[in-house]
Amino acid sequence: MVDALRLTGTIGMYRFMPLHWLVWALFCFVSVIQVSLVVNVASECGFTDQHYRALQQLQRDLGPHHFNVLAFPCNQFGQQEPDSNKEIESFARRTYGVSFPMFSKIAVTGTGAHPAFKYLAQTSGKEPTWNFWKYLVAPDGKVIGAWDPTVSVEEVRPQITALVRKLILRKREDL
Repeated sequence: MVDALRLTGTIGMYRFMPLHWLVWALFCFVSVIQVSLVVNVASECGFTDQHYRALQQLQRDLGPHHFNVLAFPCNQFGQQEPDSNKEIESFARRTYGVSFPMFSKIAVTGTGAHPAFKYLAQTSGKEPTWNFWKYLVAPDGKVIGAWDPTVSVEEVRPQITALVRKLILRKREDL
C-alpha cells in the first residue's frame, strides 16, 4: 500500500509548485506517465462488490503499462471503511484479487481533504459525495471526467479505452 500522506510530505518540499504539479508527481510516482482512474473506495459500501470487480477487470484488461486504477480508501461516507490500511488492502486483494495500487486511507472532501482530491474536485468541478467516485486523469494530469458511484465502470470504460488507445498511438509515434 502506498502511503498517500507520507508521499505528500515527501513532495511537500515543492510547495512553491502549483498544486496540479504536486498531483501530477503523485500519479507519476505510481508508474510511468499513463492514464489513471482515481477512485475513493470503501469495503463496507453497497457499491463495493460491483465496483471492485469492475475496477479489477479494467485493470486486468488495460493495465499496468498504459493504465492504472488508483484506489484511495476513505471513511468519510457512512463510516464504511473503518479498518486499518493493512486490513483494507488485505480485504481487497483477498476478496477481489485487486492488483492495482492501493493508497493509505485519506479524506477526500472538506478542509482535511488530501491535495490530490482537492485538485480533482477543483479541476472537474465535482466533489465526491459518496464512496466510489471516479476521476479519469489523462497522462498530462488533466482531469477528463468525473462520475459518481451510480455510474458503472462499464459506462466509463469507452472513454478510458479511447484515452489509452490515444496514449499507445502517441508512444508508437515517438519511437
